[in-house]
Amino acid sequence: MPSTFPAPAPDLHVAIIMDGNGRWAIERGLPRTAGHRAGVEVVRRVVEAAPDLGVSVLTLYAFSTANWRRPTGEVRELLGLLREYLSSQAPQCVARGVRLSVIGRRDRLPAPLAAAIGTAETATAAGGTLHLRLALDYSARDVILRAARNGAAAGTLTLPAFERLLAEAEGGPGPVPPVDLLIRPGGEQRLSDFLLWESAFAELVFTDTLWPDFGAADLAAAVREFRGRERRFGGLSGRAAS
Repeated sequence: MPSTFPAPAPDLHVAIIMDGNGRWAIERGLPRTAGHRAGVEVVRRVVEAAPDLGVSVLTLYAFSTANWRRPTGEVRELLGLLREYLSSQAPQCVARGVRLSVIGRRDRLPAPLAAAIGTAETATAAGGTLHLRLALDYSARDVILRAARNGAAAGTLTLPAFERLLAEAEGGPGPVPPVDLLIRPGGEQRLSDFLLWESAFAELVFTDTLWPDFGAADLAAAVREFRGRERRFGGLSGRAAS
């Protein structure tokens, strides 16, 4: 019987929960929105560094469905920053061969942001160096629920078929490899409803560094730690098996 467990990939899918923007700002006596603006600059640094570290897919948790509960002004500022990023960085993504796509619900996003998403996705569609995915208005539990509803009429489902349904529910361009490494800066140690299905066998790295202080060296350190781990996918280590 063929294995259904994912094999280690030479090209990594790295997912990052970008946490700590607000605390970074408060520690400096700044409004929380200043932390979000600083965090956008970190995205640029991480995207530039990722391909040289063997990362082919990079998924960033930019705005969760739960984030709608935050103060209206903060939400408005954060979504505006995301629109600025998409509009300003699309040409740089094209130049670097970065394909940009967005996963999550789009029906609740402001029209200018939704338009910027469509423009950026179209402009960068041919990028083959790195697939950058931004999770906006995203909830993994909601994605899984919608995929299950869509698959209920299909009868018996295979894992690949259900993963295609997940990709459709996410609203992205199609399935991507499972997450190899999930990084959470900011000192918290939880997944916060992010890529729950895709991270079933992911290695987790938590760091106290707040996201605005995170950089290429921190990403490289996390990837080095990942490379030093033995991934068994429920089996035995090489030494134990022998």
